[in-house]
Amino acid sequence: MAPGVFYHVYNRGINGEDIFKEERNYLYFLNQYAKYIQPVAETYAYCLMKNHFHLLVRTRSAEEIFQNTATTNVGRVQNPADVTNETEASKRISNQFSKLFNSYAQAINKSFKRTGGLFEEPFRRIDIADETYLVQLVYYIHANPQKHGFVENFRDYPYSSYRTHLSKLDTKLNRLELLRWFSDKDGYQEYHLPNQVLADLAKFEIEFD
Repeated sequence: MAPGVFYHVYNRGINGEDIFKEERNYLYFLNQYAKYIQPVAETYAYCLMKNHFHLLVRTRSAEEIFQNTATTNVGRVQNPADVTNETEASKRISNQFSKLFNSYAQAINKSFKRTGGLFEEPFRRIDIADETYLVQLVYYIHANPQKHGFVENFRDYPYSSYRTHLSKLDTKLNRLELLRWFSDKDGYQEYHLPNQVLADLAKFEIEFD
């Protein structure tokens, strides 16, 4: 993953196994996510489901990544040239995602007395450059629980960013920028109207191998 790029990040449990086994697991994952991913990426939208998840992120600039992860590289002498070294910044992004998945898997293994990996490897990501695609992807991510039959109305699903974007409470999401993609909250809600049909929605269909 390169710095300064929008990505659709998604993954599932190994062999389709549930990765969120109890309600408390969702909150723990989000706490770990903030700890490891916030330093290297801004998050715009997410949805966590029992056996897989979707994220819309934009990786931070190389300079921000070096500043935010400096304390995680104890003993390493910082080279001033690194702040423009995209290869090293990319390694740090991947490393932070690995830390997230490993720390979460270790907690699940300990709690449920299981062993081995929890997530499929490597995790999946698609880089995004088109603004229209970004807007449609937000809808796709939020509508996923309804698509997979977890709820009748995805607006009621508690483990996605849909309701957070409409809230006035503080959030780590880049809510203001995302809402501007839809003009405002009214445009955001209108775009998420029931039975929204996107002519090219098929391009978002993700099939796991």
